[in-house]
Amino acid sequence: MSRFAHFVAIDWSGARGTRHAGIAVAICAAGGGAPDLVAPPEKRWSRRAVLDWLSSDAPREALIGFDLGPSLPFVDRGAFFPGWSASPAEARGLWALVEAVCGEEPDLGAASFPDHPEAAPHFRRHGGRTGAAFGGGRGRFRVTEHAQAAQGLKPYSNLNLVGAAQVGKASLAGMRLFHALDRRLPLWPFDPLPARGAVIVEIYTALAARDAGRPPHRAKMRTFAALDEGLAALGAAPVPGEGAIDDHQSDALLSAAWLRAVADRRALWAPAVLTPRIAATEGWTFGVV
Repeated sequence: MSRFAHFVAIDWSGARGTRHAGIAVAICAAGGGAPDLVAPPEKRWSRRAVLDWLSSDAPREALIGFDLGPSLPFVDRGAFFPGWSASPAEARGLWALVEAVCGEEPDLGAASFPDHPEAAPHFRRHGGRTGAAFGGGRGRFRVTEHAQAAQGLKPYSNLNLVGAAQVGKASLAGMRLFHALDRRLPLWPFDPLPARGAVIVEIYTALAARDAGRPPHRAKMRTFAALDEGLAALGAAPVPGEGAIDDHQSDALLSAAWLRAVADRRALWAPAVLTPRIAATEGWTFGVV
């Protein structure tokens, strides 16, 4: 029997504004049933509404995956922001720093953080301008992202804010959410996996798609038929519907079923290179070994 009774996947967004087409929340129960979308309290989810749902309505024995990077590269240079005296020593300090800089932005937004004069040199931002400390090529990566690349995936640096596939904006906004949660829900591996209760993990929807048999160039599922094919590969029942489906919704639905399929694989909770230092500073993407 699984340690968890429910499995939740959240496709997240760092976009400006207060209602976001890019946020989708999906859930499935233990067993083989189809995942379902969780309806937002209004037409679209806000980030605050997701925070409220996590705090009040999320199932108690749930594994909850967020498609974002909850931290920035640290291990490669021994700091998040080398040369900045305020650069924190651990991820929770990073979340607090992002909150201190961006606390006036609506709906947990964090668009102003990369414009801070001490942070700006570390990001690729606004029209492709690359800061002097961004790093060569595709930028700096966390250890877990190097492990993703070794598995054939193509991660993007969380310091990159440019391009359709970038995840940096969503990650910075996610840090504000995790700061606001303030340990009300543990976030693995920054927190140890509890014996009971809900826990949050970082996920990468491309990993779920790969494990569902989707090739890299077809990772996005934009029809119910494609989604149901992927769900079947994960042992899940099809989602009712036909024709087109929003790919944020399909990512969340597939990832919820994927979490259910892999949650009890012990190796995924104990990656060989995940040290206490990495766990406290950079975190880890669940499913990467």
